[in-house]
This record gives sequence, structure tokens and C-alpha cells, in this order.
Amino acid sequence: MNPNEMQSMISAIDTSSLVDKVEIHLINFFTQKELKPGDSIPKEMELSAAMGVSRTVIRESLTRLKTMGLIESVKHKGTVIKSPDLSGILQKSMIPGILDNGTLKDVFELRLVIEVGMADLVVNRATDQDIEELYSIVKNETEQSENTLFDVDYEIKFHGKLYDMTGNETLKGFQRMLLPVFKYVYTSGLINQTSVNKRFVSHKELVEVLRLHDADKFRKAMRKHLENHFVRIFL
Repeated sequence: MNPNEMQSMISAIDTSSLVDKVEIHLINFFTQKELKPGDSIPKEMELSAAMGVSRTVIRESLTRLKTMGLIESVKHKGTVIKSPDLSGILQKSMIPGILDNGTLKDVFELRLVIEVGMADLVVNRATDQDIEELYSIVKNETEQSENTLFDVDYEIKFHGKLYDMTGNETLKGFQRMLLPVFKYVYTSGLINQTSVNKRFVSHKELVEVLRLHDADKFRKAMRKHLENHFVRIFL
């Protein structure tokens, strides 16, 4: 009997641990009960009896859910559902030095895509003071938009300000998460710095486009600005 025939006749063995299974069942239970942030969950003893497993297994599963930011302990209330901090959860594992190049590339591309996509928020919520602050960041930047990488200090300050201008706390959380990866990729030489014979939109030019308060124009300008990175990533 060949391996394919044998595989079709024998079911795969479930290799997940009991804690893994309990963790999944708990999440399903919370969802089915339509529990919301702040709602209390049953006590360990109650969960243990209902699921037919030891309190040790329940405790370990709950510890995992706490680490994921799905539940938290509240004084005088017990364990309650928590709205997870998505960027915070990811940030715990976002350690540039131990991520392989493929993952670094994916994360770096994600940062670029987000910044193109948030153009509407930036334009719609930008105040005159915001625009002047952006200009003050890059007013002394040398004109180097052709065939060269932008200065990393200007990149971090300028784009960090753009995230702040969106007023979106989740976006700002993602920016904090992605920043270490961005700095690592930029300074470690993983971005190919070979001349690509193309002129890109500079930070100063982005500010001037933003003054027009036209989301479409700003989005196109941001895309041309970020092409300076897109065309160089791990080439």
C-alpha cells in the first residue's frame, strides 16, 4: 500500500495539547456567550468542572489568553474580557534581529502600504499647525530625492508625525510596532542602495502637496515618495 492510499484510510492524529484545545474552547465559549470587554468570565473551578479538565490546565490556558491580551484580572471583579491591544501583541514578537529576511521584507512592505493608504485621514485631519510642524522637521533637509535614500532621521520624525495626524490610535500603535523594524532594515543595509535612475518625491514636496488639502494628490505623491523604498527592498 502506497503512502497516499494509507493516508486516505487513516485519519491524522490530533497532536495539539490539551491546553491548546481548552484555549480554543474558551475563546469559542466567550464568543458564543457574546461577552464584551469588562464582562466577567466563570471562575477556574467552574470552568474546570464544565470542561472536565484539571484546574491546572484551565489556569495555563487562561494565562495564555492573558498574554494575548484577551482577558485581565480586575480587583474585586475577578477575570474579565479585555479588548486586546493588537499592535501591542504583535510588538512583543517584533524583534528585528531574530526575524528572517523574508519576514522583515513583509513587515517593511506593510509599513509602506499603510502610509499610502492613510492619505485620506492625514489630509482630512491636518491642521495648519500640523503642516507647519511637518515643514519644520524637513526644512533643513538637503535636496537628495534623486537616486538616493532619504535621511533616516527625517524619515522617522516626518512619518511619525503623519501617524500622529491621523488621530487613529490603532494606526499609531502599528507605527510604534513597525518603527524598530523600519530602523533596522534601513540602517542594516538590507535595502539595496544601488542607483535606480529615478527621481522621487521629497519630504518637502510632500508638505507642499499636503497644503493643497487634496487627498488624491497627496496619496499619489506619497506613493512616489515611498517608491524610493519599494524599488530597493532586498534587491
